[in-house]
Amino acid sequence: MTELQSFRQAIYKFYPLTTAEWEDFSSKLITKKYQKGDFLTREGQVENFIYFLHTGATRNYFIRDGKEFTVDFQFEGEMVTAYYSLITREPSAIFIELLADASIVAIPFRFLQEFYNKHHHGERIGRLIAEYQYAKRLKKEMELLSLTAEERYVQLLERNPALVQQISVKHLSSFLGIQPESLSRIRKQHARN
Repeated sequence: MTELQSFRQAIYKFYPLTTAEWEDFSSKLITKKYQKGDFLTREGQVENFIYFLHTGATRNYFIRDGKEFTVDFQFEGEMVTAYYSLITREPSAIFIELLADASIVAIPFRFLQEFYNKHHHGERIGRLIAEYQYAKRLKKEMELLSLTAEERYVQLLERNPALVQQISVKHLSSFLGIQPESLSRIRKQHARN
């Protein structure tokens, strides 16, 4: 399946566009390949795209006092952006780094706004995606407060076990809010089970 076919399926889960709407929408999409270690977004730049990960994985993080804090991971079939920067047009506070080679579809923000104004269904998809992102963020915050680090690790494994096994202990432990030694114990326990 091509990048655009995969992205079309993801969009149609929110709301199916007509053939003419899809053709108009897809004509402005950008497909691109990235290598592990590349950045989709860097701190300080204004976000201009929403990215769909056809393949690959990303890590969202910020730096304070020289220390990295991982706030999220995205995997194949998911969308990623520095959403706050995208909607406020302010510089991003986060980095979005590729953790694996990736094939992506990029939606330019400027075109997205034009599409919303031109097509009612496009505006509906935008609203549904925003609602999905909000619900996802709220769920993550609730899990951070109510689940153990091991339970959050297992949930992350369920999303993409192969890639989670490749993510460094440093990044995973930052995301889970625990020390690397604790994550090593969790990984060993989970491997035994």
